[in-house]
Amino acid sequence: MFASCLYEKFACAVCSDAGIVFDETRSNVNYWEPWYLGYHNLPWLKRGIMTEDNKTQGTYLVLTKKGHDLHELHALMAPRLFMVSGGSEDPLERWIPLNNSIKLNRFLGYNNRVAITNREAHNPTTKSNEQIYTFFEYFLKHH
Repeated sequence: MFASCLYEKFACAVCSDAGIVFDETRSNVNYWEPWYLGYHNLPWLKRGIMTEDNKTQGTYLVLTKKGHDLHELHALMAPRLFMVSGGSEDPLERWIPLNNSIKLNRFLGYNNRVAITNREAHNPTTKSNEQIYTFFEYFLKHH
C-alpha cells in the first residue's frame, strides 16, 4: 500500500487485508511496530497491542498525535486504481475511509477507481486471490 501510494509508476494496486486505517485495537494492524512507522532507538515496545506500559514512539506516534490517518496516504493513489482485498483487518466498514478516495477521484473527473472485497479471515482464499487476479487483468488491459 505504501509503495503504490508513494511511487506514481504503479498503474494500480491491491492491498490484501493490510489494515487500511490506523486501528490500535487490532494487533495485526500494527503500524506502531518498529519495522513499520514505530521505528526508534532500543528498547522497542513489546509486540502486540499498545498499553499504558507499552507505548510506541517514532513516526507512528507523531502522525497519530497530529490526527493523521492512512486515508491521507490513499489520496496519493488518485486517479490510479486501488482495491482492498479485505478480511478480518479490513472489514466492510472500511468503505467509510475509502469514501474519501472516491470523492477525490470524482473531483478529478474519474469514477470506479476504488474497490473493496471481503472475506471472513485474514489469510487470502482461492476466491479472494481470483478477485485480485481479475482486478489486475481487467484494469491493466483496459486502462
